[in-house]
Amino acid sequence: MWQPEAAWEPVPGGTGPSTVGVWRYESGGRGYVVKRLEPPRPGDPHELADPHHSAYWRRAADVARSGAVTDTPGLRAPHVEVQEDAEGVTLVQPEVDAASNGGLFVAHNLARFAGADLGDVPWLAGDQLRQRLARTERLGGWPTLARTTVADLAFRIWERRPVLMAALDALPQVPQHGDPVPDNLRGRLGDDVLAIDWSTVGTGPVGADLGYWALSAREEYDPLVDAYCGGLPPGVADREQVLLGARITTVYTVLSRAEWALARAAMGEGALAGKYRHPAVAPHLRALQRHFPQIESLLG
Repeated sequence: MWQPEAAWEPVPGGTGPSTVGVWRYESGGRGYVVKRLEPPRPGDPHELADPHHSAYWRRAADVARSGAVTDTPGLRAPHVEVQEDAEGVTLVQPEVDAASNGGLFVAHNLARFAGADLGDVPWLAGDQLRQRLARTERLGGWPTLARTTVADLAFRIWERRPVLMAALDALPQVPQHGDPVPDNLRGRLGDDVLAIDWSTVGTGPVGADLGYWALSAREEYDPLVDAYCGGLPPGVADREQVLLGARITTVYTVLSRAEWALARAAMGEGALAGKYRHPAVAPHLRALQRHFPQIESLLG
């Protein structure tokens, strides 16, 4: 039976439905990160075994073995050693040093990556936002937001899902990292971002990675869009297409995150409105407030 080494230190976070754990260790004066993945078991969600689904259990290993993103423009992956056994897969990579990448720099490079050629591989993820919303729908949509002052707005955006998902489908489909958050885009190699956690890499509507990144970036929306458009190869998409893909991704993600945070807080005693300042809730509500202009733009 596979077991982590005694000297490895557990790393918080980085978990997923197929992740057993993440650890860190040092060797030769350098830090390394280990992630252990195990295949789905009987009764697990079927999407874990679907190479097209964003939750596919072994995509990170397939990416590392293929070398598909080791020399791509904009975003690159560090070298990852893949060790397979009968029980699962172990990924070992050097620790990536933080480079304090600015928001505009990242946005520009997400667009450069959107022009990459990932090759003809069967494990690229697709329809990520639709898949996330399908999970939300199975949980009842956004019922906690329906108890707040944004209830009408959230209802209208939720009901517009079919129209806005169709609008995403009609946009140019480009390579995307799939999980562009600061912890995953922390390194730099020359003019490129050295990115980690490629478990959701795939294709999606132009601007989608930008819309997800905008939720973490400090910069305002328009400068981020301009930086992204400046990095797109000629002929991929125009600014209006980028803006639409980014807005739809931002809006559905920020509302879903607010619902998640409020729903967890609502399980405790007391009125819901009294929990808006809770440290686990307030950041999501501030993000929701910050992106109101993007929400209003999609109301039709």
